[in-house]
Amino acid sequence: MKQRYYSLDVFRGATVALMIMVNNPGTWSHMFAPLKHAPWHGCTPTDLVFPFFLFAVGNAMSFVIPRLQEAGDQIFWKKVIKRTVLIFLIGLGLNWFPFVQWSDGALQFREWVSSTDPDRGVRILGVLQRIAIAYFFASILAYYFKPKSLIYISAVILFGYWGLCALLGTGDPYSLEGWFGTAVDKQILSEAHMYKGEGVPFDPEGLMSALPAVVQVVFGYLAGVFIKKQGQVDWLWTKVPLSNEPHFKLLSGMFVTGFILLVLAWTWSLGFPINKKIWTSSYVLYTTGLGILTIGTMIWYIEVQGVKNWVTKFFDVFGKNPLFIFVLSGLLPKSLGLIRIPNGINESGEEIYTTPLSWFYNHVCAQLPGPPEIGSFAYSLCFLGFMWAICYWLDQKKIYVKV
Repeated sequence: MKQRYYSLDVFRGATVALMIMVNNPGTWSHMFAPLKHAPWHGCTPTDLVFPFFLFAVGNAMSFVIPRLQEAGDQIFWKKVIKRTVLIFLIGLGLNWFPFVQWSDGALQFREWVSSTDPDRGVRILGVLQRIAIAYFFASILAYYFKPKSLIYISAVILFGYWGLCALLGTGDPYSLEGWFGTAVDKQILSEAHMYKGEGVPFDPEGLMSALPAVVQVVFGYLAGVFIKKQGQVDWLWTKVPLSNEPHFKLLSGMFVTGFILLVLAWTWSLGFPINKKIWTSSYVLYTTGLGILTIGTMIWYIEVQGVKNWVTKFFDVFGKNPLFIFVLSGLLPKSLGLIRIPNGINESGEEIYTTPLSWFYNHVCAQLPGPPEIGSFAYSLCFLGFMWAICYWLDQKKIYVKV
């Protein structure tokens, strides 16, 4: 491809923006349904955000891998290992940050494993850690294998993961209690370092569910290769040119592929439900199909129709510093959470406190008329707007933080 499609930058930026917004509601108790994750099986718009980001990571790899192949193995391994370790450690640091917490009226160091509760500690895995792991293995596959081989390898991984779930699971193998990956995480990570948001030790970014997440990145890479070739599908099923018009070949190939993946996902979901929390194979196909259709639509609007306006610019600036702004969106609330603002007296006569962001939500956003979901959503928009202002300033200064 002679040009780098601007729509790919907008797609990545929109994904980062949505990740920030859904991760920062005014209150988790009041959220509009599309901004919530599916309780277990199923897929809401929010459940598309993370796989779309992994898809975008793979998409960007399609521009980098050819240069690394030219540079040779030494450069490839040095770059990939360095980037993987840095992203993983940043994610781990974000989980541990701010390293202190209020306890008995004083700031105390947050222990790796609590001395008073051995089942409580710092979570090891998370969003950035999954990105690091999936990026690492997908990079190796993309570097050493041809696109056609990657399709077969991806199929083996997805079917293999299905087999592991079915054979090693207990009871309902696709349920919270029956999924086999939790036992693996407990053995390797220990309960103290696992996510407990489901009420029990269960990590939605666990080790075993990282297997199909690798395929998500590989599919993003293959889509990027396809886009670079502007619809030349000689590495897929046919060598017959579809048209002499590049955009027709590109868009027809993407829309047909996206539709096929959706059909396959719906069919597979009858036996292997679409589920983000255990990252099922049908979920990979479903979200990849929607990702391809979304990018195809953006290419049609932005590249073919020439629609470039304030909306595309809004998301584009997020795409310029995606990792930095995502980390900042996690660091800022945690940092401000250490600031205590007196907020009255409880029934025991003890002073209670709030934080600057909680104060803003309760005294500004929550006061908006209508159901409480409106105030919670308004807070998300305000937080997103503040993050955008930082991204815009960085873009104006030509400051781009890369790992």
